[in-house]
Amino acid sequence: MNLLKRERDQPEENRAEKGLSGGNLLDLRGLGLAVPAGRDWRPLVEEVDLSIGRGEAVGLVGESGSGKSMTARTILGLTPPGARVTGDIVFDGIRVTGMERRALRGLRARRIAMVFQDPRAHINPVRSIGDFLTEAMIANLGVPAPEAKARAVRLLSDVGIADGERRMRQYPHELSGGLLQRVMIASVLAVEPDLVLADEPTTALDVTTQSEVMAILDELRRERGMAMLLITHDLELAAATCDRLAVMYAGRIVETQAAGALTATPRHPYTSG
Repeated sequence: MNLLKRERDQPEENRAEKGLSGGNLLDLRGLGLAVPAGRDWRPLVEEVDLSIGRGEAVGLVGESGSGKSMTARTILGLTPPGARVTGDIVFDGIRVTGMERRALRGLRARRIAMVFQDPRAHINPVRSIGDFLTEAMIANLGVPAPEAKARAVRLLSDVGIADGERRMRQYPHELSGGLLQRVMIASVLAVEPDLVLADEPTTALDVTTQSEVMAILDELRRERGMAMLLITHDLELAAATCDRLAVMYAGRIVETQAAGALTATPRHPYTSG
């Protein structure tokens, strides 16, 4: 039995009502996120409806501050202190909204993974690349340390990093931004998640490296049958990578279409702009 396959058995009380997920891997229904603002609440995300099928890539596109990243973080429960979440998040028939912390950590460790836009802010600078890549496999999946190390070296090769044995001994400051983002992608692939949330994964990279990183991420996603939510402000990048696009403005999704249809015949004035 593959050590990287997740147990899907969940307590019955955590299961969503039959039919709520509609057969999708992820369903957001009326999702809202608000943070305290004095005696009132400041909405960051409002009434978001979005679905992702198994193996599908969906792009969530919009300008900075539109609520894209907060939507992705809310799926994982990574919300600001005191934030209020409304609506429903249903993942593979399991209601995530209101899920207890231990179960939510398990979901993040094994079935939903996130690629952050700034790898230097999310990779511990005092630990080696090898430690970073093997920690989740050993702690969360029970993979023996020697096997985890060998698997990490293979993953580095998969994301285009040669001489993996040497790279495993290096530290984050010794790698370029492009190499670190590849390491981040390798860490996500290590646990073979069902869904990858890619939050502006190429923002800090030059144009050539952006193309290389996105090509690697998309190819590996397709090979492994993973679904992806790509968060980006780059409509062209999203259209080239994703099956469907959702456009976000001021905390709301204003339009959702197949990628080709949206770029050819946008329906909303903001999309056209």
